[in-house]
Amino acid sequence: MKPVFGPGIVYDATKKNRQVQFQSMANGLRTARLKGYTAKIEKETRQYLDTWGDSGELDLFHALSELTILTSSRCLHGDDVRENLFKEVSELYHDLDRGLTPLTVFFPNAPTDRHKKRNAARQKMVELFSKVIKNRRDNPDVKHSDGTDILSIFMDVKYKDGSAITDEQVTGLLIALLFAGQHTSCITSTWTSLFILNNPAIVERIVEEQTNAFESDPDAAVDYKMVNEQMPLLHNSMKEALRLCPPLILLIRQALKDVKVHAAGKDYTIPEGDMVLISPSVGMRIPEVFAKPDEFDPDRFGPGREEDKSSPFAYMGFGGGMHSCMGQNFAFVQVKTILSVLFREFELEMVSKTMPEIDYEAMVVGPKGNCRVKYSRRKRS
Repeated sequence: MKPVFGPGIVYDATKKNRQVQFQSMANGLRTARLKGYTAKIEKETRQYLDTWGDSGELDLFHALSELTILTSSRCLHGDDVRENLFKEVSELYHDLDRGLTPLTVFFPNAPTDRHKKRNAARQKMVELFSKVIKNRRDNPDVKHSDGTDILSIFMDVKYKDGSAITDEQVTGLLIALLFAGQHTSCITSTWTSLFILNNPAIVERIVEEQTNAFESDPDAAVDYKMVNEQMPLLHNSMKEALRLCPPLILLIRQALKDVKVHAAGKDYTIPEGDMVLISPSVGMRIPEVFAKPDEFDPDRFGPGREEDKSSPFAYMGFGGGMHSCMGQNFAFVQVKTILSVLFREFELEMVSKTMPEIDYEAMVVGPKGNCRVKYSRRKRS
């Protein structure tokens, strides 16, 4: 990922610097900040949905991809970047994204057109954010954002040796976070929506849950507590979509010591130094762990069943262990806030009578095929 993120970022950094970078990311994703992000995500969602009109048909995967990067930019980059530079950032991100292919894994600097555009985009991204950082530092009394964006956190990073983070490294960390969340969140929100729409009984329950959550004030803003405590079915539907269609289908770890494993009545030892490859898409469809594993059943995570807790790491929607996804709480807030607004504002219907296939040829695995939906704005009573 060095050609995309730049030198000295994440796994290209020294261990001490990487720890500081990860800690700064974690600070930007802690609960206190997530509470502020909810309002930003709802604002972006409503502005985007206003462009749909009252009825029509569209590709839900494409629409949620656009919406995901809008909400991510607002939370990660801040108001000044989102409102003044979003078009440029979005176009550069597109070239960076297209510059990551299966070939990149083995030949990251192969002289391809996509790699050339990727390299040029990263340099332009550094130049753009360097200007933003300089403007913020030169004009501290001007309100550039509300201070909760993650760019503000990265700008203040200092490493353990006392050196300050560079503008190029700040840009690299922003790119890394955007990469980590953009594809996974838009894919997860798409699968969650389609699985819900493909099950009429679940649609009815989702709408009822949203109605109950906003019963006292239908026009109330979505808040962090509401998203986390009053939408269990939506939460479990997202978990179930991730179980059936995880965006990352292969996780790789190295055994730092001999590991004893007991499985299917047999004992095994993974020797120190061996590489271990885990496939969430296989592991989360084991029938001994998840009943009727190929069925969409969000209630499997509910009280009395809790199949995801039947054994350690049975559920790997966000990986596991010390390298599990640090952005999973942000992902839940982002996706659930978007879908809360979407299902309250519109009636939706899949155009196809069947679910799309899973695109196992993609680097980050999403839906392949028809994701089009018909929509009509709900009438307020």
